[in-house]
Amino acid sequence: MLVSINDLSKTYKEHQAVKSISFQIERGRCIALLGPNGAGKTTTLQMLAGLVTPTSGAIEFTKYEKKDYRPLIGFLPQHPSFFNWMTAKEFLQFAGELSNVPKKQLDDRIEESLAFVRLVDVRNKKIGGFSGGMKQRLGLAQALLHEPELLILDEPVSALDPTGRRDVLELIERLKSKMTILFSTHILHDAEQVCEEILMLKDGELKWNGPLQALRKEFDQLAIKLQTVEPLGSLLEELDYIEDIQYNDITTATLTLSDMSKSKVLLQEIVRQNATVVHYEMLQESLEDAYMKVMER
Repeated sequence: MLVSINDLSKTYKEHQAVKSISFQIERGRCIALLGPNGAGKTTTLQMLAGLVTPTSGAIEFTKYEKKDYRPLIGFLPQHPSFFNWMTAKEFLQFAGELSNVPKKQLDDRIEESLAFVRLVDVRNKKIGGFSGGMKQRLGLAQALLHEPELLILDEPVSALDPTGRRDVLELIERLKSKMTILFSTHILHDAEQVCEEILMLKDGELKWNGPLQALRKEFDQLAIKLQTVEPLGSLLEELDYIEDIQYNDITTATLTLSDMSKSKVLLQEIVRQNATVVHYEMLQESLEDAYMKVMER
């Protein structure tokens, strides 16, 4: 166990942004924090990063007795700020001194971080001339500079074009073997691509906490895409294991079954009625489907 979060809350005047949430972060895991705008994602990450003081609750790092745990955290905000007149190397020098990286190690750490985010060739160029993707990668280099145990990323790809988004996701994938990662995103495909654990917030409350596979298993329903030559209406009557039918047209529909084992029975029933099957496909629900079901609770 790396971090335990217990009954964490944050209230701004009369608005409670985060409502007594509790969860644990296992060492070496990559966790996605999901939720709609205003769910409390950024506030939660800022409290974990030590940038915002909780109204109540506790954040405890295992076997770390100091109250100030910020040296263990690397943080990349959604919109990182830079001094545009600085070069990339100067900015990391400044960030390293603020993070108390030993002077004897700082130059090597800067070069290692720039190499990791593929900015070595522009180390001496002014940040003002960087693209959005380059700035995001420089922000990531800053977050990694002091070799944190927990890397926190707030919407790391939300403002990037497809190329920049792919680059940052590839870097996150490479980092998974080196440190624990917690990142927020509203792009569900990104979470599905790189994470193992899912946290879901809605209106400041924790709605889901667990492995991605467990989320899929709990909310997975078997869906069948079926197309026949004959109209489907009469063929599907009185089949009580069909929970829902969404028609594309009179011969094509997507069926939701109550029991996965009934998929073969359904096909046998269609054939028994002398229908000509043109298309029969089992559909796997996506993370988006599971997300919507959690949010509708």
